[in-house]
Formats: sequence, C-alpha cells, structure tokens
Amino acid sequence: MSAFLLSVHVLAVILTIGPVAIAASMLPRFARLALAAPDDPRNVAVVRILHRITRVYTVIGVLVPVFGIATGASIGVLDDIWLIVSMILTATAAALLIAFILPDQTRVVRTLDAGSDDVDEAVPDRIARRLGMLTGVFNLLWVIVVVLMIYRPGSTTGVGL
Repeated sequence: MSAFLLSVHVLAVILTIGPVAIAASMLPRFARLALAAPDDPRNVAVVRILHRITRVYTVIGVLVPVFGIATGASIGVLDDIWLIVSMILTATAAALLIAFILPDQTRVVRTLDAGSDDVDEAVPDRIARRLGMLTGVFNLLWVIVVVLMIYRPGSTTGVGL
C-alpha cells in the first residue's frame, strides 16, 4: 500500500505543482507585456490562461499533502524532522500562493479587464514585479522540499546523510 500511496503522491506533485510553478512563473512577464500594450489581445489572453491554470491546479494540488501525509503515516516517518520541515515549507508555499500570488494575479487580470484609462500605470507594474519575486520564493520552497524528500537525513536507502 505504501508504494501505491507514494506513487499517487509523486504523480500529484508532478501533475499539479509543476503546472502551478510554471504558470505562476510565466505570468509576471506576460503581465508586464499586457499592461504595456493592453490593446494587444494575445498577451492579455495569455495572462488570463496562466491565471486560470494557477487557480485550477492550486485547487487540485490539495491532493499533494493528503497523499503525502498518508504515505508518511504508512511508512512510519511522520515524526522525522526532514518530513516535518517539508510539511512546514509546503504549508508556507501554499500560504504564499493563496494569500499573495493568486490575489495579485487576480488584480492584474482585473486591471487588464478595466482597460488602461482607469489605472495608475505604476501600481500594476509594481504588482507584476512583486509577482515575479513571490513566485521565485514559491519555487525555491518547492526546490527545498524536493531536496529534502530525495536526500532525507536518516534514509535507509543509502541516499542521504
């Protein structure tokens, strides 16, 4: 059963966190392009699609910690420090995504929908720059989690410290 749970957990990570990380990372660049030329429908459409991908896959991404905890429980490592740190970093990444990245993406999309007449140009540009920084931190957190999952201290597989 542990192998099945681990397989579902890894697949959930690949199929949900991967698209979120990529879409969220691409959005700031296209947001700046779309905000600079709001009459160009291509960049505006790309921003909307990237925001939708981020939103939808964030919801589906709930499977990652669910199957991660189930896997940890089945192999008896829930009290290992590497897993506790991974869970804290995962919760931090989720909080960053839900509290800052998705709302900022929504602001950019609403700004583009409102048109260029109603907007102070400095505000959306600041939001786009902040989105770039926040998604960088989000992705760095996931890199650390992956490293902890593969190179875990006390591993009996011969990999680790």
